[in-house]
Amino acid sequence: MEQKERAMKIIEELIPFYPAKTALNFKNPFQLLIATILSAQCTDNRVNRVTERLFKKYKTPQDLAISNLKELEEDIKELGLFKSKAKNIKEASKMICEKYDGNVPDCFEELVKLPGVGRKTANVVLANAFNKPALAVDTHVFRVSRRLGLSSGETPEKVEKDLVRLFPEELWNTVHHLLIRHGRQCCRARKPLCQQCAVSKWCNHFNNN
Repeated sequence: MEQKERAMKIIEELIPFYPAKTALNFKNPFQLLIATILSAQCTDNRVNRVTERLFKKYKTPQDLAISNLKELEEDIKELGLFKSKAKNIKEASKMICEKYDGNVPDCFEELVKLPGVGRKTANVVLANAFNKPALAVDTHVFRVSRRLGLSSGETPEKVEKDLVRLFPEELWNTVHHLLIRHGRQCCRARKPLCQQCAVSKWCNHFNNN
């Protein structure tokens, strides 16, 4: 079977099992940006608990730009890497206010200029807040893509290029969410649940072990 056809079969099999949307709660692009920065090495559920309080206290980029850094650290202290995240959030908010008139930029090249924003975060914001074609590769997407044989890339950027080549633009965001959900719930880093996997028949890892 041709690789693109096989890739599509995998996604078609996963669609009934998982919602193809982000698990982070947000009401606007700025909230999604902050939530995504906070989500590094942390579960979405924990981030949602923190942002529920955080966005009531800090309603705009201006509020975070002028926030007290130590106080902001305390506000997100239950999340990992809270000191660096607080610094990045404050600096990114200042940059959004000063350079982008208080609006989150809607292009990749500008997003990655913001402190704390890399390829993954930029693509998450573009796809989910602005409905633009983008395919974010986090640790789950990276692992699942390689196990399934969708990519042999050694870096997230190389895996992203392979996935972008395999799937049409209109499916990029769906692919991202399905692979994340599958990685969290079934294709886990340790002890993947291969016997319960809906796509094990297409999986290189399962069929070669």
